[in-house]
This record gives sequence, structure tokens and C-alpha cells, in this order.
Amino acid sequence: MNKSIFVTKRDGKKEPINLDKIHKVITWAAEGLENVSVSQVELRSHIQFYDGIRTSDIHETIIRAAADLISQDSPDYQYLAARLAIFHLRKKAYNQFTPPPLYEHVKKLVASDRYDKHLLEDYTQEEFEQMDKIIDHWRDMSFSYAAVKQLEGKYLVQNRVTGEIYESAQFLYILVAACLFANYPKDTRLSYIKRFYDAVSTFKISLPTPIMAGVRTPTRQFSSCVLIECDDSLDSINATASAIVKYVSQRAGIGVNAGKIRALGSSIRGGEAFHTGCIPFYKYFQTAVKSCSQGGVRGGAATVFYPLWHLEVESLLVLRNNRGVEENRVRHLDYGVQINKLMYQRLIQNENITLFSPSDVPGLYEAFFADQAKFDALYHQYEQDVNIRKRVVKAVELFALLMQERASTGRIYIQNVDHCNTHSPFNAQLAPVHQSNLCMEIALPTKPLNNVNDEKGEIALCTLSAFNLGEIQSLDDFEELADLTVRALDSLLDYQDYPVPAARNSSINRRTLGIGVINYAYYLAKHGVKYSDGSANNLTHRTFEAMQYYLLKASNNLAKEKGACNLFNETTYSQGILPIDTYKKDLDTITKEPLHYDWESLRESIKTHGLRNSTLSALMPSETSSQISNATNGIEPPRGYVSVKASKDGILKQVVPDYKDLKNFYELLWQIPNNTGYLQLVGIMQKFIDQSISANTNYDPTKFPNDKVPMKQLLADLLTAYKFGVKTLYYHNTRDGAEDIQGDIALTESDDGCEGGACKI
Repeated sequence: MNKSIFVTKRDGKKEPINLDKIHKVITWAAEGLENVSVSQVELRSHIQFYDGIRTSDIHETIIRAAADLISQDSPDYQYLAARLAIFHLRKKAYNQFTPPPLYEHVKKLVASDRYDKHLLEDYTQEEFEQMDKIIDHWRDMSFSYAAVKQLEGKYLVQNRVTGEIYESAQFLYILVAACLFANYPKDTRLSYIKRFYDAVSTFKISLPTPIMAGVRTPTRQFSSCVLIECDDSLDSINATASAIVKYVSQRAGIGVNAGKIRALGSSIRGGEAFHTGCIPFYKYFQTAVKSCSQGGVRGGAATVFYPLWHLEVESLLVLRNNRGVEENRVRHLDYGVQINKLMYQRLIQNENITLFSPSDVPGLYEAFFADQAKFDALYHQYEQDVNIRKRVVKAVELFALLMQERASTGRIYIQNVDHCNTHSPFNAQLAPVHQSNLCMEIALPTKPLNNVNDEKGEIALCTLSAFNLGEIQSLDDFEELADLTVRALDSLLDYQDYPVPAARNSSINRRTLGIGVINYAYYLAKHGVKYSDGSANNLTHRTFEAMQYYLLKASNNLAKEKGACNLFNETTYSQGILPIDTYKKDLDTITKEPLHYDWESLRESIKTHGLRNSTLSALMPSETSSQISNATNGIEPPRGYVSVKASKDGILKQVVPDYKDLKNFYELLWQIPNNTGYLQLVGIMQKFIDQSISANTNYDPTKFPNDKVPMKQLLADLLTAYKFGVKTLYYHNTRDGAEDIQGDIALTESDDGCEGGACKI
């Protein structure tokens, strides 16, 4: 030991370096793990010791060395690195490895305004001491390295300027539970807190970014998705921009329906002027979206929606295109193009599509969502009216432009508005669905604002969560998990604040939830079935039937206790209509799986007692929050056995669950021959899911002649999705070779703000 070298401890004190202490920490972290070598970590550390070196620098070097060793052959290095990172994190948060008593911790953070003061008002010291006994801090050791870095980067309460961290994960989980069940009776709430804590801390339930980062802090806006509708007026456009700013600043991902804005050259003020069209106002929305960061948690992002038959559609479809100049491009928004059966029929029959400005065709825009028969009649009527401004284009050319832009940008999304309204929990005559959200899994009613305080407008919020399919041992496990999740998220609706009155009215009256899944790829591998060949169809049918059945049952039970939501009468559920009644019957050709639950008794109970929540399910990407559970994301196949995700904390490697046992059962993304099997599975899920699904299409050009995906294939997949009742399509992914570091390692894009995305829970 070189006595001349001293280290600087976290408290500033200096002491002689002790290499044995470093060795002991790595040995502790390696305990019980397979195929990890303490000496390998030490060798890779290459620590250049110098007098005065900080112990924190030594620790960070060791953590990086362990993380660099993560591979499919040695996946347990992700746990060794995680344990070292947890040790480091706790030292930073508490100046010691052992967390302090919960009550003392809460008092300290309430005093510094980092925790909400209601915690000390709602709970006694004795109750905190009881909660302390519930906590199992050793559960921190089940995190992977990527999970710990995501916790540090996004979820733990911290000073994002200085990097100081104030808590560890188990305090996060128990305090989220305490906040969400604070209004439950004192004789039952600790039981709910324990059950919910156990479910989230053992990864059975996955919570979205806004809840994990925000619940327990003075910030009280936790809905992942915000849907804002814009009318065709300056007042509404200004109110929309104002609402965007308010919600982007509070961590939400935005969907903006701007399809009603009249086209370029339309008459305004009785012919006094020509309208400037959609693009200047889309630019205005883009500025609003990018005007606020989201507290370091994620960047602002939005998707803007418009109909395929809009007079300006050919200009709108290329807004993300790299060609063109800034004046005719709006590249920092994503776009959702709205289509219905009539548009697809024109494509199939090689006919024309007629484009209109919504302002010139009274009733057409409203019927597009609310009444397909009326839309057809009006559309044909206006096509014949020589006095109405219009333009006629070949359907195949318009669809080709749509799919070309979707392919080249990856981010022109699809909304089948008829499916969103005919297979919907909402009565389309009373509460039509006009749009989706940033990640294309939300399908909720909206009404335009005329000013930011307009209480007649309706901003739709959706509060998200997900079940970890990898932790489902029996489909009846959904019963307990659904009860806990529905109760927790329903409580959140009353617990959170609403910056805009139109959002509060919608949330409190409709009480919409969106509960999805993570780890579907692992679930399929564990059951020995695949995406591509139909072998997963029946399992998927059984799984999502059970999930939706128990979600509805949980909401029905809650309605018996607390009453149905105020606008239950605007749902199809109030008429006794369930998702199993309105799905696309084409699905019956790809699965003969019968229904396994007592839907008729549930139907009668819903008609009698109602539902506490207008919606219950939505399948979101979960790109980031799934990492916390060491799970594959929502429903997507993994790109590699080891994912290498770029984040602001650097490159994070994560191995698929149970790789050693299941490596021959995982079906990797680029091994799947085409989109057909995947789209069929999405359709089967959509049979039961009452909102929508973030579903992607994926293309490997090397599988086609001349390394080019034919337009015919893109259109065929679009029609397949429609045929099987898919409501929305999210990303179009193209394999370009750069994404694959090795055949078994893939670089995937980091969360872009939807969890999201704002909605990537």
C-alpha cells in the first residue's frame, strides 16, 4: 500500500487509499451472480490513482467497467453494475448505504419542498413507521444497470441543476402508493399501500414516467397523454397553443387535432381576405411545443392530426420531408393522417379521392368521425356540387405519397377514424373520437377550446400504467393487479391538478384510464410461440381477454363503491355494448379461440352499476419505463438479445429476460419475414382493448428485389391493418444496417418524449 496516496471522501475528509475496501465492494456486488469476475472488473477499471482522487470518481470508474462487460454470454454483469450503482446512489443520497427511517426521510424532504407537504398532514408518524416495515430495500438489488441509470436520470427526486439525488427507489415506490391511497379509509389504506407497493416494487405493475417522477412531489400533473382539439378560428388556435405550453411544461406528450383549419386561399371575414392555410398555424404549434423543456425528464413533443381528404393534404404530407425550405416545412412535429373506409375503397377500386377544405363542406368533417353512412352521403353530394372548391387526385397516387413519406421519415402515423368510433367505448353520436395522441394509443373524445379557460371545451387526458406480462403466472393474476391499478389511477385523477379547466372537466367526468402491457416479447418466448407464424394468436386472444375482463370488473366494482363516472351515459358500455361485440369479424379467420370469462354477467352488472372509468386499456410503447422492470418494451419484438439504448446518461446495455434459457425462443425484429403475423396479433389485441395500440410496421429492404421495399407491399400492409381492425399505426421502421451493432446487439432509439414518448410508460 502506497501510504503517500490519499483519497478524498464524500464529506471532504482525506484518508489513505485502501484497495482492499474497493475489492470488498465489488465482491459484495458479485455475490450470487453467474459468470462474473471480480478481477475482470478490477482489471478493466484501469484506475489511475493519484493523490486526492475522490472516492466517488473511483466508484464511478468501477461501475462503468462492470457495465462495459455486459453481454449476452455474461448477462449478470448488468446486475453487478447495478448493485455498484445502487451503492453509489445511496451514498450520494444518504451519505451511507443504509437508507434512513422513512418518517425522518419524509420530514427532511418536505422541509426542503421536495416532497408534497400533504404526506405529513395525511399520515401519522406511526403510519410511516408501519410503512417502513413494509419496505424491502433489498429489492433495489433486482434492478438491472439500465434500470438504475433510468431511475437516476428520470425518476428519482433530485436537483437537476447540481445532480444531487435525494432518495432511492423503494422510497419512491412506497410514497407513490401512500399518495395514491391517501384518501382511502384509515382502516384499509395501509393494506392497499402494501399490496400496491409489493406489485410495483416487484415489477408486476409498471408505472409511467410522469407518475414515477412526479407523485410525492409538489408537482401534481401526472397524465401521460394530452389531446387538444383546435377549431377553425383564431381564438381557438391561440387557446390551443396556450394549452400546449401549459401541458408540455408539465411532462405531458401532446396530440393536436388541427384537421378543421381551413385550407389555403379560403375566404375569411366574408371575403375580406384569403386564409393563409394550415402551415403557418402548424408552425405556431411547433413553437409552443418546443418553448418549454420538461424539467429534464424528457423533451416536448406533439403529433398533429388531419384528414386525408383535406384540400392541403399534399402539402401537409411532406411537412417532415428533408427537401424543401423552412417556409413550407414543419419538421419538429409528427403527423397523424386520418383515413376511413371510403378512402380505402377508392384505393382498392383504383378511383379518385376528392379533396375539400373543411370550411366549404358543412357537416362533412363532423360526420367523418361520428357517422360513416352520413359521411359517405355528404362526400358524394359535395363531389357532385360544382359550386364547391375541390381538387381531384388519384387515390393510388395520394396513398403512395402518404406511404412514401411514412417510409422516408418513419413518423407519419395512421389513424383509422372509423375503427376508432365504431369499435369504441364512446357513443359516436354523443362523444365522437376525433384524434389520437403523441404515440397513437389513445382514442378519446375532445372538443375545441375558444379560450384557455373555456369550460365548454374538452381536453382529454389519459393516465397510463402497464402490467408486466413476464410476471403473469396465471391469467387470473390480472384480477388483483387490475383492482390495484384501477384504484390507484382512479385516485390519481382526483389527486392531480389541472392547469386548464377543459382538462379537469373531461378527466373528472370521464375518468379515462389507459392500462397496457410490457414484456410481451418475453411472454411469447416463455410460451414458445412466435410473432410471425400464427402460433401466438390463441395465447394472445386468451391473455387480452383476461386483461380487459378483469379491468372492466375492477372498474365496475369501484363504481359500486364510488359511483359511475358522470358521463357514463356517453359510453357504449352504458348500453351494454362491450368490445367483444364490435370488433372486426375478419379476426375470426385467424383465431378460433372462444371466450373464457362470464361476459354476460359482467355486461348486466355494468348496465346496472356502471363503470367508474370510461376507458380502461391502451397499449403504449413503454420504451423507457419497461427498462426499470428489466423487461422488453410494450408489444414489440426486440431488435437484439442485447439492446444498446442511447440516453442522456450514455449508452445503456440491457439483455433480454432469461436470455440463457430462452435464446432459441425469442424472435428478433429483423428475423420476422414480414408484418402480417404481427399485424394480426395487434388486431387480436384490439378486439379487447377499448382505446388503441402503439403498433409499428417494420421493413428490411434487403428482403426485397434491388434492396427496395415495393410500394405495393407498403399498401398491402396498410390494408391488412385496416382489415383486422387496427385503429392506429405508429412508427415505420426501416432496417438500415447501422442499427445493428452485431447480429445479436441492436441500438434502439431512446425515449423521445412520448412516455411516453410522453406516453412511453
